[in-house]
Amino acid sequence: VVRVPAGMYYGASTQRAVDNFVISGTVLPPVFHFSLALLKRCAAIVNMELDLLDLDMAQAIAQAAQEVMEESFDEHLVVDVFQTGSGTSTNMNMNEVIATRANDILDGEPRTKGRVHPNDHVNKCQSSNDVIPTCIHVASMLLLRFKLRPVLEELRDALTTKAEAWQEIRKIGRTHLQDAVEMTLGQEVSGFARQIELALNRLEAVEPRLTPLALGGTAVGTGLGAHPEFAARTIAAMAEYLELPFTETENHFEAQASIDSVVELSGALRTLAISLTKIANDIRWLGSGPRLGLGEIRLPALQPGSSIMPGKVNPVIPEVVVQVAAQVVGNDAAIAWGGAGGYFQLNTMLPLVAQNVLESMELLANAAQALTEKCVQGLIANEERCQSNIARSLAIVTNLVPHIGYDRAAEIANRAYESGQTIEEVALAEGIMDAAELHSVLFGEDR
Repeated sequence: VVRVPAGMYYGASTQRAVDNFVISGTVLPPVFHFSLALLKRCAAIVNMELDLLDLDMAQAIAQAAQEVMEESFDEHLVVDVFQTGSGTSTNMNMNEVIATRANDILDGEPRTKGRVHPNDHVNKCQSSNDVIPTCIHVASMLLLRFKLRPVLEELRDALTTKAEAWQEIRKIGRTHLQDAVEMTLGQEVSGFARQIELALNRLEAVEPRLTPLALGGTAVGTGLGAHPEFAARTIAAMAEYLELPFTETENHFEAQASIDSVVELSGALRTLAISLTKIANDIRWLGSGPRLGLGEIRLPALQPGSSIMPGKVNPVIPEVVVQVAAQVVGNDAAIAWGGAGGYFQLNTMLPLVAQNVLESMELLANAAQALTEKCVQGLIANEERCQSNIARSLAIVTNLVPHIGYDRAAEIANRAYESGQTIEEVALAEGIMDAAELHSVLFGEDR
């Protein structure tokens, strides 16, 4: 006997999962449940068109699924992420909630056990083995197209705007964490913008492998139990609803036995995380100080004052971004391990993979948005510090090499380092050239 708490819309299958999988206390994210409910909605309509469901039953299932899509039944979607590897318990949780609500609609009574059956009707022509991989692709495309990519475009544009505004602000470049030759602040930031542009290219490139869906393969890829027109018509309905180019996979055996496309997506997300780490760390280093660091840019003061040091302003947003990146890299490792969990005709790491890839996209989108709106857009160039750093740099001696040779330039650099003087002061004292010409060679400008 399985006892389901009063007032819950799920049934015995879900309750067994709740009892058995007391693992993390975390359920799959809303975008996944939305995708799953949408599939059930479209499937009901198609099954009615194929004369596999009565009109009133199909309409009740579709209405119930729509209400789930609108998050009206979130408290009834309760299965832990860590469950059977096919995600069967999450699929059955959805089937039971929709069936119970459909019976409400048909019978006018709350939570009645009517004629809509979770397996026979809500799950008609489907198996968890094709439904769950389908929903991973659908949910991933939703986050990719409508959340992550738009946010990254805004970040790229914000960085490009700063790069253009700062194109004439000269500063010292750095390699090996040591002073290098002169460049502009705009050139430096243009590199950040290009990293984000390339990240967008990588994410766009993986989309053609995410749009083919596994639906229609049922248990092992043969389509047993499904109407031959069911998958194509249901996928077309989902594609029309979401305005996304979903199609039925060319090979159901690949689509259910492997999740290579999701592994590929995760690799692109990991690369983005690493790019954001580079950008965020450079921003906080360039803004370090404010007096005893590099101080070439000023970050917005979001949370002035530390717990012990009054007036101290920490680079909180770049630090958030770096932490998110670390989580995404960890998620990618789990997804890669999950991708290796395909045995014969089914991958049995699907809930883990779904949770991690969707979390990575949510985190990256939120972090990138915060970086754009609360950091990059408010950055201010410290032109005076940039110019001062150039003047004090030993690396500008490189500009003298074409005029006096490498060895002589090295001697001047060593003398400047030992004496604490600038390159210009030492070179002028040695009479290498007159003051105006020397200044022009070193700094590319007239005094």
